Amino acid sequence: MSDQILSQEEIDALLSAMDSGEVDLEEESKPDAEAVAYNLTSQNIMLRDQFYALEEVYDKLATLLDTSLSTSLQRPIEAEFVSTEMVKYSECIGSFSNPTSFSIFSMDPLIGSAMLAIEPALVNSLIDCMFGGDGKPTQQVREFTLIEQRMMRKFALEVLNNLQRAWMILDPINISIKKTENKPEFVHLASPNDLMVVIVFAVKGEKFSGNLHICIPYLVLEPIRDKLSSKYLRSKDQEHTWSEQLQKLLQDMPVTFIAELGLATRSVRDLLDLRLDDVLQLDTGPEDLITLTAGNVPKFLGFPGIIKGNRAVEIVTLLQKNGGQK
Repeated sequence: MSDQILSQEEIDALLSAMDSGEVDLEEESKPDAEAVAYNLTSQNIMLRDQFYALEEVYDKLATLLDTSLSTSLQRPIEAEFVSTEMVKYSECIGSFSNPTSFSIFSMDPLIGSAMLAIEPALVNSLIDCMFGGDGKPTQQVREFTLIEQRMMRKFALEVLNNLQRAWMILDPINISIKKTENKPEFVHLASPNDLMVVIVFAVKGEKFSGNLHICIPYLVLEPIRDKLSSKYLRSKDQEHTWSEQLQKLLQDMPVTFIAELGLATRSVRDLLDLRLDDVLQLDTGPEDLITLTAGNVPKFLGFPGIIKGNRAVEIVTLLQKNGGQK
């Protein structure tokens, strides 16, 4: 059997086509691959693990707002946590329209300022409810009047007071409003490329709904970032569990309790020369306070005495860890 794949006629036809240019001998050129720059900081980053502890704050705040807003507006109000994400400040502030109710506030002892932003449609509905209306949405877009601004400042104070209460889950903070503003271009909270943690809550009534946004610069939370992680919360819970067990065990442990009547300093020669019935003079008298130690740690000061024929010490004051008195 012949190993030849093409017949002689087919080979001749192929060579003839190549000579006439009917067959393209050049390989098809492909365009060079082009790399596209990818900026990680421009993408929304979910913070479920990095700021896990804040989720407890969000849940607590939503519960507090349900009760607080329903009471102040005298109608059923539902507050619900919607989302949390991290974006650049320029993207954050650029997403709000004009006008929007902005309240800039501090979170002492954390350094820096954060922002509460309320969408204009929700502002109009809340204002209507505050003056006895049903909060029915309106399509009219206009600047807020001075009275409306004062009413929204009062509403913002209520929201931030609840945020301060919810934050007690983590650490005590003191929230206070520094300024209010209605135009996004007049709000200068951070540099354009600084990252912001944006938390969105939906506020719903019978005839209206809208969002309020709590925007906290990442740099404000950076000093306590470790305390906000899920790993820290797990270790804290374990520490709390072991702490209770250790406290119960320590309550039944024997402790050596010593009442030190006084001290005397003598040389080795003096000690060698001591004889029966010799008297050593102490550095305290009968009216001086004596120190009581527990496990060689000074804990109390008191007066020595006798009760029902037994030697006793009356505790007068407690000693602090640094050596001072309480």
